[in-house]
Amino acid sequence: MKINDIKELEKIALNVRKGIIEEIYSGKSGHPGGSLSCADILTVLYFNQMNINPEKPKDIKRDRFILSKGHASSALYSVLANRGYFSIDELKTFRKLDAKLQGHPDMKQVPGVDMTTGSLGQGLSVANGIALSSKLDKQGIRVYCLLGDGEIEEGQIWEACMTASHYKLDNLCVIVDNNNLQIDGEITEVMNSYPIDKKFESFGFNVININGHNIEEIISAFEKAKEIKGKPTAIIAKTIKGKGIDFMENKVSWHGKAPNEEEYNNAIKQLTIE
Repeated sequence: MKINDIKELEKIALNVRKGIIEEIYSGKSGHPGGSLSCADILTVLYFNQMNINPEKPKDIKRDRFILSKGHASSALYSVLANRGYFSIDELKTFRKLDAKLQGHPDMKQVPGVDMTTGSLGQGLSVANGIALSSKLDKQGIRVYCLLGDGEIEEGQIWEACMTASHYKLDNLCVIVDNNNLQIDGEITEVMNSYPIDKKFESFGFNVININGHNIEEIISAFEKAKEIKGKPTAIIAKTIKGKGIDFMENKVSWHGKAPNEEEYNNAIKQLTIE
């Protein structure tokens, strides 16, 4: 299933955001800000770009997605549920005792999760391995890895960038969720990583800058990445933390807390499609 209609993709992204809020409210814990900021990106990947089949979640020929910023698991779970990997009702079990949908994604428990993540900085190394393996085995799969802009302060990210460039992993596409906020504040204040695009370029990446909430721009960037040969691509997606809910947008306080009942009702109202 590939959806090309922009309006339809925008509606799905709204539902993905709604699922994120349902999860975190039900679990009384989670990371809404950085999950909401990447909802449009994940929607495009799972409904327009990736070669996947929910009925065959372990198909060896499927494209792979690595959520390196694993604390944004509620976004991944929501898009997987909306794509049909499991019931949307299961989102309400988020972070509950003995539930599959825990605070960080577990590939052994959740269908559609390609890598267990949570230790920041390590996802790109895993993505490199999968991409290199695919090239060696001539499988033809593409590998996508989503990084947080706070996460790229980790040194292992840049070691992995050297590796990706060295092995000419043109089947690898890195996306940086550049919402400019991490748990302790603005990334410029914590550990300034700007200019992000120039850094990736210096490590041998093809770089594309986009508005990470513009569905057309996201699709175009992924399509351009497929045409690049001999080097990996990094898409720097400018996003808004808490996107879609006015009282959460650009508020670092919403990095890692759950809404109360009043806030939950307000958020769901904002995300409900008339």
